[in-house]
Amino acid sequence: MSRIQKTFQRLKGQGRCALIPFITAGDPDPEMTLPLMRALVESGADIIELGVPFSDPMADGPTIQRASERALRHGMSLKGVLDIVRRFRAEYADTPVVLMGYANPVEAYGDAFVSDAQAAGVDGVLIVDYPPEECVEFAAALRRADIDPIFLLAPTSVAKRFAEVAAIGSGYIYYVSLKGVTGAGHVDFDAVAQRIPAIREQVGMPVGVGFGIRDAVSAAKIATVADAVVIGSRIIEEIENSPRDEAPSRVAKFLNGIRTAIDGARKQAG
Repeated sequence: MSRIQKTFQRLKGQGRCALIPFITAGDPDPEMTLPLMRALVESGADIIELGVPFSDPMADGPTIQRASERALRHGMSLKGVLDIVRRFRAEYADTPVVLMGYANPVEAYGDAFVSDAQAAGVDGVLIVDYPPEECVEFAAALRRADIDPIFLLAPTSVAKRFAEVAAIGSGYIYYVSLKGVTGAGHVDFDAVAQRIPAIREQVGMPVGVGFGIRDAVSAAKIATVADAVVIGSRIIEEIENSPRDEAPSRVAKFLNGIRTAIDGARKQAG
């Protein structure tokens, strides 16, 4: 059982919803990523999604695009991301780390990516532009290395895509709650609530919901129906609008509020 699977099993036993924050590795600069990751853990993160910066992040809105641009200007690479994970893992043995990014950096890295990710302590990999039918071998290689291949599902996903994801994915499903890019729009809670039970039943994995969750109110509502709340653009904005040395403490304060809200919502829901 992977660290991700153990985390969801533990939270299910506690009746709690997972909190999965996203930050971009190397933003605002490489030296700040580890302090930010520490802040995420200390303020209640159960799993961390760590973005691999890329020059053409097609699924991301302006906020995360800017984060990638800042990271790339500072020379952040996939090799640098793995080094950050290695240093994080030396401090935190139990908090899973999921790399989230695009195919190009992984393919440019070459065949050693899976073994190097395993050695660094990566727990999951989500490649936005790798549809399941095109990465069967890659997903199998990840699973052999005890790394969960994680996939996206969207409001437009059909039963065939559910089956494809169920066949080769593991860990959890990232459900994109709305059409468009990260940071866009507002979550249609009723639509998400109707969709999640079918996804959970058909794929047999926990379902995390992201895109459009920006505050404690929206996070709490999602926490009553989902297995995990994923929040990214709003955290990037906090980093972006903070003096550099204050970014970890401001991110921690924001995430603490989200943690309190989703725990309260779950407790009230029974």
